[in-house]
Amino acid sequence: MSLYALKPQFQSLLRPLVHVLHRSGVTANQVTIAAAVTSVAIGVALTAHAARPELFLLIPLWCILRMALNAMDGMLAREYGQSSALGAYLNELADVVSDAALYLPFAFVTGISPMAIASIIFLAALSEIAGILGILVGASRRCDGPMGKSDRALVFGALGLAIGCGVEAGAWSAIVLTLTAALLLLTLVNRVRRGMMEAARNGER
Repeated sequence: MSLYALKPQFQSLLRPLVHVLHRSGVTANQVTIAAAVTSVAIGVALTAHAARPELFLLIPLWCILRMALNAMDGMLAREYGQSSALGAYLNELADVVSDAALYLPFAFVTGISPMAIASIIFLAALSEIAGILGILVGASRRCDGPMGKSDRALVFGALGLAIGCGVEAGAWSAIVLTLTAALLLLTLVNRVRRGMMEAARNGER
């Protein structure tokens, strides 16, 4: 189970805004690039000012906006004929870069293990690669959970909210990050296993 299952309902809420963006001439690639640039800018700013916990309140706010932008760029591409090879590359690469940029500042928070954050950045990237590889083996782009992009946004949004509100990191944050890493490993396994199963079914047709 993953928050990804709620994507259709989320898209329905955003559809009127997507229509306005299309009428205004905004393209899917522009939305993708804007979201990635903003994510990197926030990540760099927080990394440089990690000693100011109140700034981490930007994380939950941006996570919500970023999820909306990620949904909207896909809708613009699919529903308004803007799909392209460049867009596919941008969509996947921007997500991996944005995730890394937004997770990195937590490595500089007192009480949080930099190794734990590095492990999560690595496993998150690996799980997304596994999802993309589904296409190469004759399956779909796998988005299986339990720790997909939306789920990670929820975890780090909550972590940023706690730190931003003055809660000191410690044993509780170590447990959260350890559990996140474990669920990312399970996500990786699920995407590989289910991708292979789907490819095998497709091959039998």
